[in-house]
Amino acid sequence: MAPSAAAAAATAAAALLFVLLHLPIPPPSKPAYHSLFLSLASNATAARHLLALTRRPHVAGSDANEAAAAYVLASLSSAASSVHIISYDVLLSYPLHRSLSLSLEPSAPASFFDLVQEIYPGDPFADVASEVIATFHAYARSGSAAGRVVYANYGRVEDFAALRAAGVEVAGNVVLARYGNIYRGDIVRNAQLAGASAAIVYTDAKDYGGRNKWFPDDRWMPPSGVQVGSTYSGIGDPTTPGWASVGSCERISADEVVTSGLMPAIPSLPVSSRDGETILRTIGGEVAAEDWQGGEGAPVYRLGPGPGIVNLTYTGNETIMAIQNVIAVIEGKEEPDRYVILGNHRDAWTFGAVDPNSGTTAMLGVAERFEMLQKRGWRPRRSIVLCSWDAEEYGLIGSTEWVEDNREILTSRAVAYLNVDTAVSGPGFGASSTPQLDELIEEAAKMVPDPDNSSQTLYESWVTSGSPFIGRLGGGGTDFAAFVQHVGVPSVDMSFGQGISSNVNCYLKCRMTGDAQEKSCFIFLVVVTEVSPLLKPVDYPVYHSMYDDFIWMQKYGDPQFHRHVAAANIWGLIALKLADKDILPFDYMTYAYELEARAWVGARRAAGQCAQGGGSACAGGRVGQQIGRDRRRVLNGGRVLIGGIGAVETLLCWQRVGEQSLRARGCLLDCGWQGSERGYTHLRLGRVAQASCDRVRLDERQEHCWRKIYGPSQYNHYGSKSFPGIVDAIQNSRTSNTSESWRLVQHEVWRVARAITQASLVLNGDLT
Repeated sequence: MAPSAAAAAATAAAALLFVLLHLPIPPPSKPAYHSLFLSLASNATAARHLLALTRRPHVAGSDANEAAAAYVLASLSSAASSVHIISYDVLLSYPLHRSLSLSLEPSAPASFFDLVQEIYPGDPFADVASEVIATFHAYARSGSAAGRVVYANYGRVEDFAALRAAGVEVAGNVVLARYGNIYRGDIVRNAQLAGASAAIVYTDAKDYGGRNKWFPDDRWMPPSGVQVGSTYSGIGDPTTPGWASVGSCERISADEVVTSGLMPAIPSLPVSSRDGETILRTIGGEVAAEDWQGGEGAPVYRLGPGPGIVNLTYTGNETIMAIQNVIAVIEGKEEPDRYVILGNHRDAWTFGAVDPNSGTTAMLGVAERFEMLQKRGWRPRRSIVLCSWDAEEYGLIGSTEWVEDNREILTSRAVAYLNVDTAVSGPGFGASSTPQLDELIEEAAKMVPDPDNSSQTLYESWVTSGSPFIGRLGGGGTDFAAFVQHVGVPSVDMSFGQGISSNVNCYLKCRMTGDAQEKSCFIFLVVVTEVSPLLKPVDYPVYHSMYDDFIWMQKYGDPQFHRHVAAANIWGLIALKLADKDILPFDYMTYAYELEARAWVGARRAAGQCAQGGGSACAGGRVGQQIGRDRRRVLNGGRVLIGGIGAVETLLCWQRVGEQSLRARGCLLDCGWQGSERGYTHLRLGRVAQASCDRVRLDERQEHCWRKIYGPSQYNHYGSKSFPGIVDAIQNSRTSNTSESWRLVQHEVWRVARAITQASLVLNGDLT
């Protein structure tokens, strides 16, 4: 080669090398960032956060909880585009005076209970034990009551029905019931409706342990341990039902709340297993049924009434206090006005290592990893909002006030709400969601390592555990309630240590294997999940007691803090997929099929129970026909949107947009889908949840956008029911058996039908 040619070639090569070296390096793809997110975890950081958050008891309204808010604010500041505290002035409840005594007859001297949770040997937090709030029921009615004791098992509607059938007089007496199965506020309300003058709720060693070994030597509740908690049956500030507690706003009185039935009209107290057994030993009368009895070593449980007599006095202080929500926003790049919201509450009845600060710890871990991703060039497509709620323990107050304060924006712009309350109480992953998010949870679980078996993913361990089941959100147990029930936002709630019974694996196995018996499996799921408790005491026996501290978590809940890391993994990964995917990853075919199955079960239940109640007013036949017709509209709507000609290919094509720009352009051409049509479909996917709301107010409930498909029963605010309005109306009709009560059943059926019709119209995208 001639020198000049060689020089020219060298110059060209150098120029090419210069160009290649100075070309901008394309940022990693969104899936690459998602994988990177999983690699950035630190269990040491999780332990540090939890210890900092749980050094002192921090009930809502206290100085310690304000300090916890400041800690969360500082921790979120470096990860977020903006972070601030929003305060609300709400009605909180504190104990002023408690007294409980027991005697065998009116003239006999009484023995008094000390009502104190004992400090355990070697307690490192003994110096702040005096800050633990006295054992009480928040919003219990102030007053005194004396009477013979009646034992009412778990205080459910069916338990009081059994007492009536046995001829046991409840009216004018004091009810003793044990924790478990239903919300404590419903126990007290059921006792009130039965005519009791007061209620005592105790922690039974059969359910919470502590007869032979207990914390700190084992995970079980000590004999002096008491479960504190609220008895308010609504959500949000009791004095501002339906609007935010901002400034000098309109308020109703506490007496009006009591009259509405949302706060009890009788005094009540929680007591320990030791005190509960002491009272049980003084009860005579008929021996209780076998399933009403205690565990090994317990006395024989009898129904009463008496001869034991208790004298109970409670004086509470209901007062307006400031609460603080911490809100942090990571602004989206392409769709900054669409919000993926993560939430956890911060306040605790005592130290709160499990409930709720395992969740707070996980959220701070998620935020720290989001910060690391941003330093590597990641920006979410949609905005991510991280929320630390206050006063959840009193009645989901902080989250509900914020939803009420931002109702219209959330209704139109919220993509999803991802809740983690008690992130970790032990092994075993559990999740509940609205149906359109099921497949996204499964997809994320396939990417997250199992913290208790490193050879498997979380999904693999979940499926082989005997409980691969995603529950349904509808109850009022934690902060998803306002998002689901007020504004119809698709939602998820997740935790480790709250696995669900192995009897409920049929549906997911059928759907995952393509079994031809899909419909029958849905029907099986519907029947079983409505009787499965959300939280089994064996998973977390020190719930709401002073023993829920860092030492309990370190010894029994998560010794290596690997489960905290896994909780942050799946929580953050689901958030990333919702924030980054071009098309929202919602699955409405699952929703449609499940509606079909639940409608079938509901129709059979209504027809059967209506036939028992009967009368010419019975609408049982029309119940099944009406729901059956309208659920087919949703099913067809889902098929039109997802299963129509070319629709699946179009959606999958659009999911590739942005990963490679040239392929994205080709995808646009191949799919023939213009941006406006994509945006319209995006909107339809996001708005179908709101369309299934019914904004008509229910009796004794505050919700202005009540979910007609899933919701809590009026007899158990923790549990989720399908078609709750119909279920409650039928239950009431079975009791009263009047033409008017059965007319109300039909009214609830029509309300469900209207909600389903609106959802199907949104999915189809057509005007009538």
